[in-house]
Amino acid sequence: MTLSVARVESAVAAQVAARALDQVDDPAVHGVGREIDWAGPVDLPLSDEHTVQAACGIMHVHGRASGAPVALAVDYASATAGVLCAQGVLATLIARYRGMAVTGVRTSVSQAALLALAQYLAAATADDPPEPIEPGTSAFTCADGRRFELETLEPIRWLDFWTRLGAEPAAVGRGWRAFQQRFATATCPMPDALRAEVRRRPFAVVHGAADAAGVDLMGIRDEPDPPTTARPWTLAPFPDTVSTGLGPTADKPLSGVRVVESTRRVQGPMAGHILRLLGADVVRIEPPGGDPMRGIPPIAGTCSARFSALNAGKTVAEIDIKSAPGRRAVHELVAGADVFLHNWAPGKAAQLQLDADDLRRTSPGLVYAWSSGWGDAFGAASPVGTDFLVQAYTGLAAAVCPADEPPLPSLMTLTDVFGGLICAQGVLAALLDRIRTGQGGRVDSSLFSAATAIPRRARRVEWTPLHRPVRTEDGYLALGQDACPDRLARVLGLGASVGHHEIISRIGTKPTGWWLDRLRDSGVSAMPVCTDLRELAMDPRFGRAIAVDEHAFARTPWEFW
Repeated sequence: MTLSVARVESAVAAQVAARALDQVDDPAVHGVGREIDWAGPVDLPLSDEHTVQAACGIMHVHGRASGAPVALAVDYASATAGVLCAQGVLATLIARYRGMAVTGVRTSVSQAALLALAQYLAAATADDPPEPIEPGTSAFTCADGRRFELETLEPIRWLDFWTRLGAEPAAVGRGWRAFQQRFATATCPMPDALRAEVRRRPFAVVHGAADAAGVDLMGIRDEPDPPTTARPWTLAPFPDTVSTGLGPTADKPLSGVRVVESTRRVQGPMAGHILRLLGADVVRIEPPGGDPMRGIPPIAGTCSARFSALNAGKTVAEIDIKSAPGRRAVHELVAGADVFLHNWAPGKAAQLQLDADDLRRTSPGLVYAWSSGWGDAFGAASPVGTDFLVQAYTGLAAAVCPADEPPLPSLMTLTDVFGGLICAQGVLAALLDRIRTGQGGRVDSSLFSAATAIPRRARRVEWTPLHRPVRTEDGYLALGQDACPDRLARVLGLGASVGHHEIISRIGTKPTGWWLDRLRDSGVSAMPVCTDLRELAMDPRFGRAIAVDEHAFARTPWEFW
């Protein structure tokens, strides 16, 4: 299906949007106007994925683990913009059915990038002092060269694993804090003593220790192609037909739509956040006393900045869902809701008697959405479903690194964010289907399905030093796709036959701004690399894309017309 648009500047975003909309059983989606720009409201000459990643902070966050800005070798911001575009198209149709006079939607790759950095942007601009960022990765290498990611959510299992390998207790304790914080900080400065213990042993021995301790271990694939793929989301309509109406709206597409969510971390809250930005009233179920993540520094106002980034504006209902009265309270909330959303572990919904069949009896027109880790990729014996294990298994860890570097998952939460966006897209498709058919339904998505939906080549990309951020006298410069060596050599006053290293050395002799003027005057696109999210949030050129309250946050990424 060809994406028909008034203006599209990112081919990858257009392809992702088209594929997403091909999943929707409504031909009207192809008649909605849509635009996907590079810069959108950001007042910068952004011209490709590389310059967006540089300007909007992706290179900075992804590069924290290595200690310097690094580009993702996949078009992640463009892919995210494609999903936002598809969401906007579905929201436009929902709005039309509800009486709004809208014909199209506009979004941009830069807005997608800023949304993807929501928790990092919030943390950088919180009241607390900036967190110290030390380089370090969470991947390990065994004696036989096998590379792997490790995962456990329980400190006792972490201790057991390293004790079986003979690691010193002090290093194990220091390692746990870095390991636990890597989802938040995008870096993992693991003690050298722990890495040394792994390097002394073959993969089979380390894997055996992990199995014995109940820790999940996943080898990192060498190539980008996933072993299997999955549809980004699936919709199974319920058999009951109910009233189709969501009621009229003259405000936002989802105004008056009620969403009940019971979620944690990033993936589930991001899905609810998207629905709230589109106008839904989101009620968040939290345990008595509130979600413990509310108190995790850095604090903005009275709440964790990272937590607030994806949960501000949601109503809170404190419920003990493990108790019979709590489960009844959930049913009471769902009785007046249009959507129930969770990202519980496999089997928990059935154990709590809060699965789709349980809740649709309370609300027959309900859209029931489960955003899991692995979907059915591993059946009943799936490892814990977290971002970096998914990157390792699906080949995304290989795709984000160029061919001359070892495959390594990005510690920027790529699949958590993308998985939340995919879940929200499925919910919008289900709401549209309910309006058309009167049937609610079950939406399933996962980190695994999201990871396999991120476009990449079958083989890892080949990069030269000019594809990477180039060090200047006072910062870094990302060169555009038109920055070929011959052209750069002329601008820099070098001979035509000079190599990459001579070019990089010359750029390092002057400040970023000095080179920027000369490169642009010569028609070579270049972009200063953001190395401080706090400064980014204060930059007036981002004023129409970023707002600042108790912390900075990305403004709503759609414009409807």
